[in-house]
Amino acid sequence: MTKIIFLGTPDFSATVLRGLLKEGYDVIAAVTQPDKPVGRKQKLQKSPVKLVAESENIKLFQPAKLPGSSEVEELKAMHADLIITAAYGQFLPTSFLDSAKVAAINVHGSLLPKYRGGAPIQWSLLNGDKETGITIMYMVKGMDAGDIISQEKLPIEKDDDNGSLFEKMAIVGRELLLDTIPKILSGNIDPIKQDLDKVVFSPNISKEQEHIDFTKPAETVFNQIRALSPDPGAWTMLSGQRTKLYKTEVVELNSKQAVGTVADLGKKKLVIIAGDGQGVSIKKIQPAGKKIMDIANYMNGLGKNLEKGQQVIDEK
Repeated sequence: MTKIIFLGTPDFSATVLRGLLKEGYDVIAAVTQPDKPVGRKQKLQKSPVKLVAESENIKLFQPAKLPGSSEVEELKAMHADLIITAAYGQFLPTSFLDSAKVAAINVHGSLLPKYRGGAPIQWSLLNGDKETGITIMYMVKGMDAGDIISQEKLPIEKDDDNGSLFEKMAIVGRELLLDTIPKILSGNIDPIKQDLDKVVFSPNISKEQEHIDFTKPAETVFNQIRALSPDPGAWTMLSGQRTKLYKTEVVELNSKQAVGTVADLGKKKLVIIAGDGQGVSIKKIQPAGKKIMDIANYMNGLGKNLEKGQQVIDEK
């Protein structure tokens, strides 16, 4: 039976891990990020991969840093046939990758060489791409620089956000991995080197990128909001209050009104002018200290005193 060490952290990774287990592969160890504090009470939260590992009695490792740790030495001594990573979130030492009897491979959320790095799915949305995909690649020293083993494309729909696209990509990644592993084990593959002239990087999203700049075109604002929805959420200062926006639509207006003013509103509607004169229609919103709500609930409460033509977005 093929022995696998699996490394991953979010739901994307957990979906891939469950696929390996269902297919009958022997996952001898799982490695995930340490539990992290969340919420106001900073309660420690287990990663989705940890939850799967615990439910399936898989030996679990959670080093703060894998390189140089005692955990990596124990993992190397296991001599797994395959080392498989999927959105783990740490660099892996070459000596660990070399300990795999057959190969160390990664399930990456883009069509490499485009979007090497830690946030490929977010950047595909930020840039308004029409398609993305999954790459199964050999792992080498260097960020997502290994040879490509297999790829599968996936269209990005207009109503996709970070959450929905992650779910779709996880399923594609799971199925592509399960289709690719037998070919790796049999040696029936023809890997492709990445074209260095086409490399694009996708660094993790910064705190600064979470702030919505309404001076940008409406389509840019729309893409930013969906790229960060549902987590961490993009924010703006709406009527002097820090407010997160989770779902929007672009409305054709060609308005001459000032950026950040109310172009249109109603019981179930709030449209804000963006930098190109087009409108951003807000569908889901979260004022500070409140839960995420539909725009109808907002307009029935905090937004009921807003007026058409009013300046509500502070871009200072």
